[in-house]
Amino acid sequence: MKDVILVQRRIPRCSESENQRKLAELRELARAGNYNVVQEVIQTRYPDRQYQIGKGKAEEVAELALSQKPAKIIFYNPLSVTQVYNLSEMCKCEVIDKFQLILEIFASRATTRRSRMQVELARLEYELPRARKIVSLLKMEERPGFMGLGGYEDSYEQDVKKRISRIKKELSTGQRDSENLRGYRHSKGFSLLSLAGYTNAGKSTLFRTLVDENVEVENMLFTTLSPTTRYLNINGRWTLLTDTVGFIEDLPHFLVDAFRSTLEDVFRADIILLVVDISEPVDVIRKKLAVSHGIFWEQLEKATIITAINKADRLSHEELSSRLKSIAYLAPNPVVVSATTGEGLDELKDIIYAHLPEWKRFTLELPMSGETMSAVSWLFEEGIVHSVNYGNTVVMDVEARNEVYHKAKSLEKRLSFR
Repeated sequence: MKDVILVQRRIPRCSESENQRKLAELRELARAGNYNVVQEVIQTRYPDRQYQIGKGKAEEVAELALSQKPAKIIFYNPLSVTQVYNLSEMCKCEVIDKFQLILEIFASRATTRRSRMQVELARLEYELPRARKIVSLLKMEERPGFMGLGGYEDSYEQDVKKRISRIKKELSTGQRDSENLRGYRHSKGFSLLSLAGYTNAGKSTLFRTLVDENVEVENMLFTTLSPTTRYLNINGRWTLLTDTVGFIEDLPHFLVDAFRSTLEDVFRADIILLVVDISEPVDVIRKKLAVSHGIFWEQLEKATIITAINKADRLSHEELSSRLKSIAYLAPNPVVVSATTGEGLDELKDIIYAHLPEWKRFTLELPMSGETMSAVSWLFEEGIVHSVNYGNTVVMDVEARNEVYHKAKSLEKRLSFR
C-alpha cells in the first residue's frame, strides 16, 4: 500500500459530527484505493482560490510531504486546476481530490468493457471543463504535459469531446440491449428485485445471504461495481435479484450520469430493497434516505420500495426502537434485518412476496393424455402448482401470471372438446 496524506478543509457552518463523518468517508475511500493514510491535515475556513486551504496551511502540508514522502496528497474538497497546479508545485507531490480518488477506485474495479467505458466517460467529463485551463498552464510554463507526465496537444479539448461522444453512443447501444434483456426477463415471468443504498450499508452481504452465494464481500467501499444478478426463490416464486453499485455522499452529477446504466437496474425493478445501516447516527440515516428517495423520485416507474433496516444486531432493542421511530416517515415498508446473523430475513421475504406483481390462482381440469402431461410439466416450470390430482382427469390448483393463466385456460377448453 502506498502512503498518502489526507487534507480536509472544513466548512465553518458544518457541525463537528458531519465534518468527522466526511473525513471518515475519505479514509474509507483511501483504504478502498489501497492507500495507507500516514497523516491527516484539517483546517476550518472558507476556500482559498489558490490553494483551497490557506497558504500557511498549504506550506505546512508541503513540509509534511517533504518528511513523509507520500505517494499522493488527497483533498476531501474538490480542487480546481489552478489549485492542483499550485499545490503540486509547492508540495512536489501528486495532488488529487476525492472525485479523482473515486475514479481511480472505479477504474481498478471495472471488469467488463461496459464498466470500463463508464469509468472513462466519468473521467473525461471530469476533465472536460478543466482541459482548456490545463493546456493554458502548460503553455505558460512551457512544460511537456501536465505535471511533467506526458505530452499535450492544442486539440486536447476537442479530443476529449469526441471521445465522450463516441463512448455515449456505444453505451446507448448497450443500454438498449440491457432494456431488451429486462423485457425478456419480465416476459418469462421473472419479477425483478434490486438492492439499492449507500456504500457499506451491507448490500453485498445481504445479497449473498439471500441468494446463499459467495460473492465478493469486503468491508470496503465500492465492493460492487458491475451489477450482479442471481435467481432468488421467494416463497415458491422465482425472481431475479440484482446487487448494484452503492451511492456515496455528495456524488457529483457527472459520476451519477456516467453510471446511469448501472442505476437503470434499480429504476426498472418491480421492487427496490433500500438497504440502510441503522447503526449510523440518526441524522446521517435521515440524510441518506432523503437523498435516496430524491434519486428514485423522477426515475421510478411502478416499483415498490421496501426498506431493509440492516445491522440491527449492533443496537440494543431500546435504541433500535427509538431510531425506527425517528426515521419512520422516510422508510416505507420497513423490515429489521441483520445480513450477518440472518435475523429478519424470513420477514423480509414475506414482505417481498406480498408486493410481487399479482399472479392469478385457478383450477385446471384436463383429460388424461400425453399432451396433458406435457402441460403439467410446463405449469410446474411457469407457475406454482399447489396441488395436482391424477384420475380419469388431471385436476390442478395453480398460481401463475396472467399470460400463463390465459394459455392454460385456452388449452383446457380445446382439450375438453375432443
